[in-house]
Parts: sequence; C-alpha cells; structure tokens
Amino acid sequence: MRFARLTVPLGLIAVAAAYQADAWELNAWPALVLQKAPTGETQSWTGAGPLLFSGPAPAPDAGTASGLRPFYVRVEVEDSVKTDIFYPLFYLRRYPESYRWSVLQLVNGRVEIGSVDTGAPKERKFDVWPFYFSLVTENPQDSYHAVLPIYGTVKYRLGYRRLHWVLFPLYLESSRKGTDTTYAPWPFVRVMRGARDGFAVWPLFGGSKGPGPARTFYLLWPFIWSNVTEPDPDAPEGTAPGTEFGVIPLYTREKAPGMISENYLWPFFGYTERTLPYRYSERRYFWPFFVQGHGDDRVVDRWGPLYTYSNSKGSDSRWIVWPFWHRQTWVDADILQSKTQFFYFLYWSLDQTSVSRPSLAPAYKRHVWPLVSIWDNGAGSRQVQVPSPFEVFFPDNPDVRETWTPLTAIYRYDRKPTGETRSSLLWNAVTWRRGAGKGLEEFHLGPLLGMRRGPSGAAWTILGFDLSANLGKDKEPSR
Repeated sequence: MRFARLTVPLGLIAVAAAYQADAWELNAWPALVLQKAPTGETQSWTGAGPLLFSGPAPAPDAGTASGLRPFYVRVEVEDSVKTDIFYPLFYLRRYPESYRWSVLQLVNGRVEIGSVDTGAPKERKFDVWPFYFSLVTENPQDSYHAVLPIYGTVKYRLGYRRLHWVLFPLYLESSRKGTDTTYAPWPFVRVMRGARDGFAVWPLFGGSKGPGPARTFYLLWPFIWSNVTEPDPDAPEGTAPGTEFGVIPLYTREKAPGMISENYLWPFFGYTERTLPYRYSERRYFWPFFVQGHGDDRVVDRWGPLYTYSNSKGSDSRWIVWPFWHRQTWVDADILQSKTQFFYFLYWSLDQTSVSRPSLAPAYKRHVWPLVSIWDNGAGSRQVQVPSPFEVFFPDNPDVRETWTPLTAIYRYDRKPTGETRSSLLWNAVTWRRGAGKGLEEFHLGPLLGMRRGPSGAAWTILGFDLSANLGKDKEPSR
C-alpha cells in the first residue's frame, strides 16, 4: 500500500531502475550498456560509462532524458523541453507559450509568445545583472530599458512598482505601497510623499507620518527610534495602534493591544507578555543563549548552545550541542515528517509516516555525506548510491540529479515493488539482476562475461560468443 500523499522524492537517475520482469541487458561496457524491454525495444542506454545516456528522466519530471554529462542534458516532458549546458552555467526552458534561459542566473532572458501559430512575442525580458534591465511588451507604458548606474527605469521589480535612477547612487526614485521616495544621494538624503510623508538624513535623523496613525522617527540610526505602528489588518475596527521605542543598548520596548515586549541592555535581557491573539510568555537571559517561553500553542526552552527545544503550532524542533544534532517533526496533511541532522549535512535523514494509518511502512531518505544516499518509498521501491556528494545539498533539484549525480555512482542498487533488484558497479561495468525470489537472473562483467537465466536454464556468453545451446531456446538475441 502507498501513502495517499508521499512527499519523499525518489530516484537518483531513472535509467538504472528502468527494468521490468523478463527485461534483459546488452552490456558492451564502456562503449554501450542497453536496458531492453521484454519485447526487445530499448528502454534506456548509457555509453562511455555514465557520460552518454538516454532514458527516463528522474522524478519529478517523469519524461525522457538524454545527453552527454555534464556538458549537455535534454529532458522532454509532455509539451516542454529542458536543456542544460554544464548546469548551472546555462539552461533553456521551452514551453508552449514561452521560453526562458539563463547564464549563471546573471544573464537572463524570457519571451512570452502572444500567438502560438505565428510565434510573435508579446513580451521580451532581458537582464544582465546588475548592469542592464529591459522589458518590451505590447503596452509601451510597461516597457523599459535601464542601464545601472547611468540612467534607467524598471517597473514591478524587487518588490517596487517603479525604480528610476540617474547616475546612481546620486539620484534614485522608488515607488511602493502608495509612497514615492526620492534619494539624493542614496541612501543618505530621502524625501517621501504619498501614503507616507517624511524626510531623512541617514543615519543622523529621519521621520515620517502615515499611512493612518503610523509615525516613525530615528536619531543616529540604528541607536534611537520612536515609532507608532498601524494595527494588524485582521484586528477589530477601533484597535489602538502599537508603539516602538528604543535607545540601544540601554532599553527597547514594543507595545500593542494585548502585547508588550521589553529588553534591557539589548539584546541580552528581556521579556515578552502576550494575550492577543494568543497567549504567550517569554523570558530572555543573555539572549540568544537562555530563553524560556510558553503559551497556548508554542514552547521555547533554550539553554544554548547545549540544548534547545521549541514547539510552534505543532512543529517540534530540538537541538543538542548546536549545530551538531538537530531533530524536527511536523505534520503535513496526513504525513508525519521527521528530519534528523548531524552538523546540517554530514548526516541527513527524513522519515514520513501516515498519521491516519500508522501501520503502513514508513518512507525515508538518508544521506551520510559524501558516502551514501538511500531512498525508500515505503511501498517496495528502494535505491542506494555510493558515493553521493550532491544529493544532500540539492534534494529537490532534478537538474543536478540528472546532470551530476550519476557521475559519482560507483555503486547503484535499485529494488522494484515486485521484489526485483538490480545492482551495478563502476558505472555498469559489472551488473547483476535478481528476480522476486528467483535468485540471480542476469550477470554481466562488461562484455567479457555474461549470464542470463531463462526458462530452460542459464545462457552464458564470453566476449559476446554464445556458450550455451539453451540461449536459442529462450528466443532472445545473443549478447
């Protein structure tokens, strides 16, 4: 049985696991290793060790992949195509109505196609970070070209509605949340107009008012400030605003309806008392080392760096001798997730069990960096790779999994839910496959020695020459 929702991704590469019952292999390593279906068609193949390849793509793509690792990889998934050249140096992604490409995330391009029939673009975006930005759309008012630091305007970027500069940092204009701000030069002299009005000569002093009751004021930033904050958007109508005050390092205070937090000799000593929208009480001594807090749905018990325990809304976290050992548990839909780490990545483990059906076998993923990675989906599928230096750092990156992970697969083990297993050593130089309770079914020592067990017995080959009359009875090609 499988979980209704299983979130542990399985698969270093799908090529080595793409076999079925009665499938067979043609091994002419290192030139070529073919995985054949029972009907005889090629399911996947590798050549020059792990470099040349073609076969099923790793999860979550579930398409077909081919290329020359690590220089060129192409993945086709339904109506999209992914192309990587020495990933992450360059990638190209093509979709039915758009495509995008990038060089090291610094030179980026994107095209939105207005008409699939004509291929005419309705939007073109091109960036060379951090020097050049451009957008050409069907609406000239949204189009722009900008050269940093000389002159330019960009729109709807970096969280701003508009950014405009001339000889940056000498002059900069920004627009966000109804407020237009002018810097001359940035970030020292600032004038705000709109939802907020104010003036600042940073870091000497500054102040603003709005929107609503909000006010800000500081002297010698970040040492002295006094602010009035707007009520939370979800707060009942008529809720009083909050206040913030600080003279660092002597004293800071934050106060709002149902909450007060004060610090003395900031940030070392302080407390927080909250009654709205939930109850929580916390004491801090030589923060961040000693913190004690408890409330309706959260607990903090920190004696850093020796021991820390926290629980917030059901998410449980425990550190022992930070940063060496960490365990975290949480529930995601019906799945109880448990993650254990030793020094972040030297040992990394994620276990998943069903909350409603705890009798089901757990799914898990293990990394002992850089020695081994193990996957088990709890439903009969299992994979092992030795060594595995990349997966712990890129657990959800199929591009790394397809381009780089196979290059280090000195040993691979794959088990199917049916009980069949396949093992490979030295990038398929030595392979052996076992059936579900049938013992050894196939063995290859490159092109030197091969064995396949059929209904009439075992068929052997040496240097491709058939040594068994039984092979012809199996109705399989000689290998």
